[in-house]
Amino acid sequence: MKQILFLFVIWIFFSCDSNHNEMKEILFLHHSTGNNIWLGNTNPYVYKLTRQGDVQKFFRDHNSRNNTNYKITDRYFPQDKPYGWNNYPYDYYNIWVKNSGENPYLEEPTLEILTKQYEVIIFKHCFPGSRIAADTGTSDINSELKTLANYKLQYNALKQKMHEFPENKFIIWTPAVCTKK
Repeated sequence: MKQILFLFVIWIFFSCDSNHNEMKEILFLHHSTGNNIWLGNTNPYVYKLTRQGDVQKFFRDHNSRNNTNYKITDRYFPQDKPYGWNNYPYDYYNIWVKNSGENPYLEEPTLEILTKQYEVIIFKHCFPGSRIAADTGTSDINSELKTLANYKLQYNALKQKMHEFPENKFIIWTPAVCTKK
């Protein structure tokens, strides 16, 4: 199901893209669940040998059938060290907006760096990002607290930042809803 959703998102991108024959560099930023999507049904041991998961196979087949030249790579983002194993709205805001610029922040690339290499950037949050706490009555864009009010501020800042790169496309894969047990 996760892989089908990912491929649907990519299909939407293809259908909106008028320059099919030009090389497109795509980056998929994720953590553990994103890796499961990346691999799909590919056995992890086979992946280690071939470096081809289901998403890459999809692009290879699509390129072959449609005379396109899309290239997708994945990356754990942010890395465990030195930044820390968090990839929630706050973390993208912290790296890409609050600490933006031509230099990496804690060894993590900013949008200024990534947009030079990749035309399309997909970023997927970890599932715990959907564990949204009750609002406190005040919002703080610089807070790691996962509240709806904080997320709204962080996503709006990210949206404004992404608008600085009109030649790039961004696909935001928000967390799935975390339901009560």
